Amino acid sequence: MLFPYAYNILGTAEDAKDAIQDVLYKFLAADKEEIADPKNYLIRSVINQSINIKNQRKKLQLGDAWLPEPVDTEGADTNINLNEIVSYSLLILLEKLNARERAVFILKEAFAYSHEEISKTLSISVEHSRKLLSRAKQKIDQVHAPVTVQKNEGVTPAVLEKYMQAIRSRDVKALENILTEDIAYYADGGTVVKVFAKHCTGNQEVADLLVFVFHKYGADWTIEAGEFNHQPALLFYQGDVLKSCQVFGIEPETNKIFQIGNVLDPAKLPAIGRGVE
Repeated sequence: MLFPYAYNILGTAEDAKDAIQDVLYKFLAADKEEIADPKNYLIRSVINQSINIKNQRKKLQLGDAWLPEPVDTEGADTNINLNEIVSYSLLILLEKLNARERAVFILKEAFAYSHEEISKTLSISVEHSRKLLSRAKQKIDQVHAPVTVQKNEGVTPAVLEKYMQAIRSRDVKALENILTEDIAYYADGGTVVKVFAKHCTGNQEVADLLVFVFHKYGADWTIEAGEFNHQPALLFYQGDVLKSCQVFGIEPETNKIFQIGNVLDPAKLPAIGRGVE
């Protein structure tokens, strides 16, 4: 129950688990007679602990090189309420917000909290909650990134088959036609893996980059389909070692790719694939 609250604010499963563990330790040691509503107490405590951790972690992150840790929404633990985990495309955009703006946005848009409920949860006024939500919406572009997306049902969309076929055959023009004109590509190698480009936009530039990187580094890798944060993904393996996880934002109207989040950071890959270093 608590995981989606923490994860949506923090963007990593490990940090979310740390926040929940800290809160549960304090809860177990607390005087329960002073806690009228344990469920709301835990939710409120986890949200505020997540905000604190996010503020601390923000100083250590690598700007536009940092991507959220994808969560498997196809074969994940059924005890987690997957419906409340927001889309990966939106998680990337939420990095533009400060921790409190992000918390208000998540509570309102993902959990359908009223501003009155948000004010009690975050100990702020209703008016301040409204201002934070307005400010958050101004900072992020939701044209391509809904809060949740239709379940992929584990089937790789045909567009990704065309995507890989174009990359393998070095057909840049065909690849450009699969991407939206304003596509955004992000790559996160953490502090270990040096990426060729951390951020790239525009279908021509992204297509050239994808073809170059694949044939230079990953032409002999095997590829498996997956689903992370309710969006289709491709997992790239070198033997049994997971080297990259690409999560795709696809426009349902045009079936074109509008965003690619390429996670190469070894610190984020262990919980994703079937085998890592």
